[in-house]
Amino acid sequence: MRIAVGIEYDGSAFRGWQLQDGVRTVQGCVERALSKVANEAVRVICAGRTDAGVHGLGQVIHFEVGARRAMRSWVLGGNSNLPQDICLLWAVEVEAGFHARFAARSRRYRYVILNRWVRPGLQRGRVTWVHAPLDVDAMQAGARHLIGEHDFSSYRALACQAKSPVRRVYSLDITRNGDYVYIDVHANAFLHHMVRNIAGVLIAVGKGERSTDWPREVLALRDRTRGGVTAPPDGLYFVHVEYDERFALPQQLSLPYF
Repeated sequence: MRIAVGIEYDGSAFRGWQLQDGVRTVQGCVERALSKVANEAVRVICAGRTDAGVHGLGQVIHFEVGARRAMRSWVLGGNSNLPQDICLLWAVEVEAGFHARFAARSRRYRYVILNRWVRPGLQRGRVTWVHAPLDVDAMQAGARHLIGEHDFSSYRALACQAKSPVRRVYSLDITRNGDYVYIDVHANAFLHHMVRNIAGVLIAVGKGERSTDWPREVLALRDRTRGGVTAPPDGLYFVHVEYDERFALPQQLSLPYF
């Protein structure tokens, strides 16, 4: 059987998604839990790897297994073996041609900023705190330069291993609700640290430290060393993966909202 599963997790206490020796990762916890349900070793592939401290609301994985279980049993059995900061949401048997990463048509992230003069208490680790007032209109004006297909070399980590820096951003919206500022990015795919680097540039624009043309200037440089500050991971959420309707996966968009 090839099975697709939806997952949510609080990334605060993890060293990221990807399996690593000697540290706590989301992939490691999920594989151990599903292996117990299957009574055999299970290896999973995700739609998009997240960094240490980054949260997931719409992560999708797939795995192949010889054991036959009801879809409900994969979810409930997996959750009974998972820590409290990870939860399996659904499971669907899929055709052999489905691949969580390569079959994805697009992905969405939301970056949440708490914009007030005092630090967070209850939302610590789940939002990024910026105490200086942010001009959302200026941030949106700067964001318009990043929409479309571009070489995002200036917006990816120096250690990024992607073969091509070219990505297509379908939308990049900045909104405010009281003390909270949301950066919503929808693209065909993302580079390592791409959203956090975009957020870092837009925060500088929102503070008035840079002009609304700076995101375009950074883009044109194609040089990460001149691309501004990488925003913290705390406020970043992987919220959605889009697949072709023929796979019949649950595709409800779930957004963190404060």
